[in-house]
Amino acid sequence: MVDTAPTDDLTATPAPPVRRGTPSWVAAVACALALAVGISIGILIPILRAPGDTSAEAGFARAMSTHHAQAVAMAMRAYAGSADADVTTVALDIALSQQGQIGMMQAWLRQWNLSPTSREPAMAWMDRTDMNHAGGGTPPAGSMPGMATREELDALNQATGAELDRLFCELMIRHHQGGISMVDAVLAADPEPEVRVLAQSMRNTQQADINALRDILTRLG
Repeated sequence: MVDTAPTDDLTATPAPPVRRGTPSWVAAVACALALAVGISIGILIPILRAPGDTSAEAGFARAMSTHHAQAVAMAMRAYAGSADADVTTVALDIALSQQGQIGMMQAWLRQWNLSPTSREPAMAWMDRTDMNHAGGGTPPAGSMPGMATREELDALNQATGAELDRLFCELMIRHHQGGISMVDAVLAADPEPEVRVLAQSMRNTQQADINALRDILTRLG
C-alpha cells in the first residue's frame, strides 16, 4: 500500500529563521547612544559644578597665579646669579613647580569659562573666606600677602654673591608665608576637590622650601 500522506515540499522557499533577543544593530545603536549620553554628562557636570566668578576658587586661581609669577621671577634671578648650589637647587625647584601650578590654575579658569582676570580687587575673595590672611583680614589696598615691592625686586636684581643669596632667601621666605596664608584661606572655604588637592600640595611644598631657605640663611650667617 502506497503512503499517500502529504510530505514536506523540499523545493519551497524556507521560512526565515526566528530571531531571538535584540537585533545586533539595535544593540549597537543603544550602545552608541549610551556612550554619547555618558560623554555629554561628563562634559556637562564640570560646567554645572563650575565655581562662579566671585568664588573663592576663582579668586584663588587668579591671585595665586600672579603671586606665583613673582616667585618664579625671583627664583630665576637667584638660579641665574647665585654660585651657591643649595640656593640654585631650591630656586630651580620653586621656578619649575610654581610655573607648572600656574598652568593648572589657568586651565581651571578656562574649564570654568571664567576670565583670567576679575573686576574685583585681587584679594576680595579672601575677604569672604572664614580665614582671611590668618584671621587678620586682607592686606592693605587689596595687595597680596608676602609680595616683594618694586624696590626689593630692584635690589635683588642688582645684588651679587652672598648678598644675592641672602636677599633671595629672605624675600622668598616672606613670599611663601604669604602664599600659605592664601592657601589656608581657600582651604577654609571648602573648595572644589581639585582646588583643595593642589592647595594642600602647595602648602606642603612651600613649607618645605621655607625650612630649606632658613637652613641656607643660617649657614650664610
